[in-house]
Amino acid sequence: MRPFLLVTSFATLLALAPLCRAASRDAGAPEVIDGIAAVVNSDVITYSQVRALSAPKEKLLLTQFHGDELKAKVKEARAAALNDLIDRQLIMQAFKKEGYSIPDHFLDQRVDDIIRENFGGDRNTFIKTLQAQNYTLGDFKKLEGDKMMVQAMRHKNVQLDTLVSPNKIQDYYRTHRDEFTSKEQIKLRMIMISAKGSDEGAQKAMAEEILSKLVHGAEFDRMAQIYSEDGTRDVGGDWGWVDRGTLAAPLEKVAFNLPAGRVSNIIQLGGNYYILKVEDKRGGVTRSFAEVRDEIEKKLLQEEAQKKQQQWLASLREKAYIKTF
Repeated sequence: MRPFLLVTSFATLLALAPLCRAASRDAGAPEVIDGIAAVVNSDVITYSQVRALSAPKEKLLLTQFHGDELKAKVKEARAAALNDLIDRQLIMQAFKKEGYSIPDHFLDQRVDDIIRENFGGDRNTFIKTLQAQNYTLGDFKKLEGDKMMVQAMRHKNVQLDTLVSPNKIQDYYRTHRDEFTSKEQIKLRMIMISAKGSDEGAQKAMAEEILSKLVHGAEFDRMAQIYSEDGTRDVGGDWGWVDRGTLAAPLEKVAFNLPAGRVSNIIQLGGNYYILKVEDKRGGVTRSFAEVRDEIEKKLLQEEAQKKQQQWLASLREKAYIKTF
């Protein structure tokens, strides 16, 4: 067996079993006696392994969904966990088939690192923590060894040998400029005069009188407090910072084209009359290509690596016997 010499770092073992039981109980799922969830070539994946892997996700789902929707989301999480476990099993089988092995001293060093980093070097506390979660040191070493195998094989088979071409990076920048443009916002005040149930001519005349007063120096917030009929009247028509997509399209078009400090003409919409004032603007600035070039290159490399990993895993699945239950 050839040792696969790759030093990696991994997260500390979590309390998966209690999380799994709690998530299943709160999601309304019955406690299932452990059994076979899938067979991957000659290896078995159990229901308890699936629930353990999906438990952190299920705990988050408990805070977001309820009832039938929660059950459906939990089912999706467990299906995703099972697929992930199948992929991991295939990777570990490939690792062993190619004649690699994780030297014992690598695992021992990993355990020592975890004890030093997370338990202040106290080995007894570490062992007691494992025991409290019904894990032995051997169980823990196996989990860490499995992680090493998976990461080593992913590194070997997914690592990219080429860089992204400059033209591809520039093309991405041109077609995804919105990703590098800060959110455009305006600081808005508004006066709304309703024409519904009133003399429309009189209401329009009132709106024109208000606009005339604003043009001649009246304070917008004071005019809003006196005349406006929307919910911001008491605060002088102050809408605060408004994003694109918040206002009705005709109002947005006018508001976002107004220079800061300017008051709009009267806008008639849905039987009402509106006068807008943009007090300030921010955002809407696109970062230069030079600023984001490295960011784009990293993103494209990650996408290419993900594509390569999917192709590699698909090839492993094509050659394998996989049966789910």
